[in-house]
Amino acid sequence: MTAWHAPEALIARYADGSLPDADAWSLEKHLESCASCAGRVSGAVRATAAGAVLADVRDAVLAAATPAPAEATPQDLRDAVLAAATPAPAEAPPPRTPRLLWAAAPAVRGAWLPAVLLVALGAVLLAHVAGFSGARTLLLAVAPVVPVAGVALSYGRHADPLHELAASTPSAGLRLVLTRTAVVLAVSLPLLTFAGLVLPSPGGPGAAAWLLPGLTLTLAALALGGWLGLRTATAVTGGGWLCAVLAPALATPDGEVARHLSDQLSAYVGGAATQGGWAAAAALCAVLLAARRTAYDRLERF
Repeated sequence: MTAWHAPEALIARYADGSLPDADAWSLEKHLESCASCAGRVSGAVRATAAGAVLADVRDAVLAAATPAPAEATPQDLRDAVLAAATPAPAEAPPPRTPRLLWAAAPAVRGAWLPAVLLVALGAVLLAHVAGFSGARTLLLAVAPVVPVAGVALSYGRHADPLHELAASTPSAGLRLVLTRTAVVLAVSLPLLTFAGLVLPSPGGPGAAAWLLPGLTLTLAALALGGWLGLRTATAVTGGGWLCAVLAPALATPDGEVARHLSDQLSAYVGGAATQGGWAAAAALCAVLLAARRTAYDRLERF
């Protein structure tokens, strides 16, 4: 027996077919070890329009499968009733570590991880080999879209050959997306920040100034994904940032792209007030994502 029991609202939604697939599968798994909830769910289903049909099917199956009556002792009947009423022992869940590795694997394989290393190493080589003084500024301009791109490349049919299988499990939906997003952030945030620390600074924002904007853009892409789909949302979010930061600097008539880019970044990520605005925007995006969490139950499932 288990200490948790399914609430009536959940059972009613299961019976009328309005419960999302992931929640329905989780409830069915719970019923394997909870006779009380199994009886309540059975009664709720029998009370629906499908109950009469299911009863007819059950009677027909039993009539076809029941052998000719035989002499049975009271002890045989008691044993049969006990065997039918005793739930099968629940299987032990698989180890947690392999499950996490399986869920997170698409976030660190393929072309994304080499791309992150290339961005970090390219900025270091530009600064220390080519003598480019604006390497940190360029890195700070590109860094916020790196985790956004990582999220886009870690979830969906285009990124995961086992996507259909993963999307049909109870752990799918927003939980799976957040697991892979956490892996993307765990790799990109320290790596790109360290690269920024070893680059010479000609002034402008610090090496860690991009962290809050990068986190906010990632959360914004996830929140928009509930409406637009994950790939479209990441393209809109990342593309909007690059256009806002790079386009004004590249369009300057005097050709001093590095200086204008540094000024743009200072306006977008420099100062306590600006960083506070990014923090507030991140909190708002997190609230929107929580409000739209059920949209991920069917996002890119098939």
